Amino acid sequence: MTAVDAYLVDPSVDLLTKVNIQAQVLVPVVRALRTELGEAKANNLVRSALRAWSAGLFSTIGARIDGTPRQKWSAMHGGLVAAAIPKVVAKTLRNDPGGLEFDVTSCKYAEFFHALGEPELGALLLCSADIDVAAAGADEVKFTRTQTLMQGGRCCDFRYQFSVADDEKVTREE
Repeated sequence: MTAVDAYLVDPSVDLLTKVNIQAQVLVPVVRALRTELGEAKANNLVRSALRAWSAGLFSTIGARIDGTPRQKWSAMHGGLVAAAIPKVVAKTLRNDPGGLEFDVTSCKYAEFFHALGEPELGALLLCSADIDVAAAGADEVKFTRTQTLMQGGRCCDFRYQFSVADDEKVTREE
């Protein structure tokens, strides 16, 4: 079992089912907070709490994985892709030593949260994890994304740039 599997709790249960279980608990709590505190204050509180939870979770997972920051990112990214891919359609645009670029053009997770009327919660639970996984790559992995299906974009545009190690630069120059 990898460190990412430990986060996923039970690899035999698909990620969409796990997300559905989380939503069954979180949606009523978020809606009650909005009623009690007002929408803006409640959303800020939930955003802050879930971002801190995700950052801490993936930092802990990354610390348990041996290797360079790039290897840590690769292990975590690979685990999440394996868990998510049955429910998304993605088109790879680039995959080479300098970077990985792909667009997710269909996402059952986004469809689920849109049907609940809670795409912001979906973005916090799922989409933000990509930022925290990329952080495990430290200065070896740079991640950008300008849009997500969850937040109304035409696709999720994943763009990763990888730093080239000094020994790789020497090999390429020879």
